[in-house]
Amino acid sequence: MRIIVCVKQVPDVTEVRIDPKTNTLIREGVPSIMNPYDLHAIEAGLWIRDKVGGKVTVVTMGPPQAEEVLREAISMGVDEAVLLTDRRFAGADTWATAYTLSKAAVKLGFDLIICGKQAIDGDTAQVGPEMAEFLDIPHVSYVRHIESITPSELIVERLMDDCYEKIALSLPALITVVKELNTPRPPSIRGKMAAKKAQIPRFNADDIGAEEENVGLKGSPTMVKNIFAPPPRGERRILEGTPEEQVETLVRELRRLGCL
Repeated sequence: MRIIVCVKQVPDVTEVRIDPKTNTLIREGVPSIMNPYDLHAIEAGLWIRDKVGGKVTVVTMGPPQAEEVLREAISMGVDEAVLLTDRRFAGADTWATAYTLSKAAVKLGFDLIICGKQAIDGDTAQVGPEMAEFLDIPHVSYVRHIESITPSELIVERLMDDCYEKIALSLPALITVVKELNTPRPPSIRGKMAAKKAQIPRFNADDIGAEEENVGLKGSPTMVKNIFAPPPRGERRILEGTPEEQVETLVRELRRLGCL
């Protein structure tokens, strides 16, 4: 089975900075990590490969420094990694990102695509489903359990607010996964050695047959108009003392304000 796992290198949430001219994230020189949900996607791909056989290829789109997360994936045991890097990809919104990744998926060939449910920098949870639409394949989001898989069918449980759905979908297909699905395996010593030596191919827009007007900032139909810190929510007070004393203070203040 040919499994593609899409991953993303994201800024450390404590170091996020915004370009005031483009309103896009500044990634150069910012400490970066593997998107946490993507670790669960990698583990899902490895679990399926170990169960039914096949190959796991990890793909990311980003600047040359994004190669770091691909090597991390290799150290976990994936078979191949591909970096989509091109100045023309810069500034992509979810639509342009999904388009670019879907073009790479077609070039590589696949039976199943796995993504983390969302990236912690944008929190849109849109790229996976948008990829499925570009590829015209079935998809299920928020997968919390993989019940069974065959060369033609996948049965999963989808996480809902207060329950779950059991869904069967035909392959090829795409799923996005949540952290409840599994526990990512740690890198092995052999994996770290393989990651250090790995030759990671780099594809640009021409290599994957992407149309320039559909990639990057130029191909993004949405844009961030403004970014700002929310204003303080008025006067706030931290209650001190034992729980009983805090309750007494709270009741007294609510009565003073006419709430009780």
